[in-house]
Amino acid sequence: MSNERLNFDKNLETLQKLNFQLLYASTSKYEGDWQSLPHTHHFTELFYVISGLGKFLVEDRLITVKENDMVIVNPNVEHTEKSMDSKPLEYIVFGVEGLTFSFGTPDVPENYGYYNYSAEKKNLLNFSQLMLREIKEKKNGYEQVCHDLLEVILIYITRNDQFGIISTDASRMPKECASAKRYLDANYAQPITLDSLADATHINKFYLSHTFSKYLGMSPITYLIQRRLQISKDLLTQTDYSIAEIAASTGFASQSYFSQIFKKFTGISPNQYRKQNAVHQ
Repeated sequence: MSNERLNFDKNLETLQKLNFQLLYASTSKYEGDWQSLPHTHHFTELFYVISGLGKFLVEDRLITVKENDMVIVNPNVEHTEKSMDSKPLEYIVFGVEGLTFSFGTPDVPENYGYYNYSAEKKNLLNFSQLMLREIKEKKNGYEQVCHDLLEVILIYITRNDQFGIISTDASRMPKECASAKRYLDANYAQPITLDSLADATHINKFYLSHTFSKYLGMSPITYLIQRRLQISKDLLTQTDYSIAEIAASTGFASQSYFSQIFKKFTGISPNQYRKQNAVHQ
């Protein structure tokens, strides 16, 4: 008789116990009738691509996705998806309330992330399909089974990629906060201060600053800078606009100030970023 005993390493870091609610898990497959329009949710969505090819439009970014890709979209972030007719897109989507993911860097955070998990295909697909079967059959204790399966999936995807998961207030973002975010998204090119934002949205600036930070993980002005920098990156890589033109069109007071902020948050100058990432001819 032989046996092998495996002990846990108590010194390894573990994922903090997460408090969240799985709202739904479902499958979608393109069959010629896909009419998804840009929309938002008060909860996070995780899309796991089973097969096919498609594109996700998240805020102003178009992401090409394929089999074993996962797209994670934080609450109140506008998004939609499109399939390729030649290779119909099929995915499993989870709606999760009470979790926010931290992508990007502390200086320039992102509201979404996308990763490929080909190496974990068997595990992720098995866990996802088991979760769908549990929800469909609704046997005793299925809610707890699905909650635990999703927690296992979260552990798997955070092992290899550098992003954090934060348990958040599961209630909806207040309409005032969502209104301020929409205003910043639409008017990022205009000169905006916390005072002017509060006036435009008719919200007390102290309440606005506190609530915005609570639900989006950053102050309104940091969010505005992030928005401007993201648009400027797209213009640097996809157009031949001069640095001065990009600075003016994204709301920076001057070319020198734009260059200063850009280098502060990215570590390189706008010209260096353009040379490293340009996709236009």
